[in-house]
Amino acid sequence: MKRWILGLMAIVVAVSLTAGAGTAARPVRIGYVISGGTTPDPNDLFGRPYAGFISAVHALGIQGRVVEASPSGDAKGPLSLLARERYDLVVVGLPAVDSVVTVAREFPRTKFLEPDISVHDMRNPPKNIQGTVFRDEEAGYLAGYLAASMEKRRPGRHVIGSVGGGRFTGVDRWIAGYRAGARRADPGIVLLNTYADSFTNPRRCHTVALDQIAKGAGVLFNVAGGCGIGTLEAARENGVWGIGVDVDQSFMGRHILTSAVSGNDVAVRNAMHRLVRGTFRTGGDTVFDLRNGGVGLGKISPAVPRSIRRQLDAVRRQITSGRIKVPRVIP
Repeated sequence: MKRWILGLMAIVVAVSLTAGAGTAARPVRIGYVISGGTTPDPNDLFGRPYAGFISAVHALGIQGRVVEASPSGDAKGPLSLLARERYDLVVVGLPAVDSVVTVAREFPRTKFLEPDISVHDMRNPPKNIQGTVFRDEEAGYLAGYLAASMEKRRPGRHVIGSVGGGRFTGVDRWIAGYRAGARRADPGIVLLNTYADSFTNPRRCHTVALDQIAKGAGVLFNVAGGCGIGTLEAARENGVWGIGVDVDQSFMGRHILTSAVSGNDVAVRNAMHRLVRGTFRTGGDTVFDLRNGGVGLGKISPAVPRSIRRQLDAVRRQITSGRIKVPRVIP
């Protein structure tokens, strides 16, 4: 019988989901460390993998435990707690690269999963950590192809834009794919890209978005997290299309053309299923792309004609077959 168990500790808050009780064999046990205040919200970047963890615990009939980091944000305590209690796998559901490397070295027999970080982005990671790589550029490519295809339907000069939170790999791979996909649909399209230098201040992204709209952009791609809400709001206010990122942001309104989605919930569920089957390995990266459903597009606006949807499906097949090589770096 499945049940929730809530326990308070000095430095952590722990929630246990227990399933399959009463069996003689020791159940598989997986722990999950979250930031304070995180909830299993599929519309939230950190809530989505948490939701994936909870659903997998129930589906697999295993024992799961969620441990909330202290208000200071130090993850070493909860990570060490789960390792000391010999959990079969510990999922790191918060930004804590240095902490997980330190704790993983201290507990070499415990397996750790980083559901959104590559081991190549860590400094000398031990072999008991498994990283994750998302081919976000492939989802960005589809979003760019769709954006340019819709923009071509407007009279006059064709312009689309992207608003990034900052210049680094995690942002640029979305934008690189977006620009390449747009050029595939319309080689002559004008591509705007600006960095707001923020991931939390919607006003900054709103201001940048207004500048791109003034330059003729008919579609704006949010690649700036919480700041990007300002980009999507500017699109709504000015009657242009907005494209969400990371999670499906179609809930924001009818002006959302689609969203370029990265499935970190898929990464968590996939790892948990492989652990139960005995095929989970550490010491490298698990790669998620269009082919295995790890990235893709969210809901597409019903305003998109069937002819464009068919073209988009054809492009998707060309990417998954390897006929289209999507760049990860902005030229």
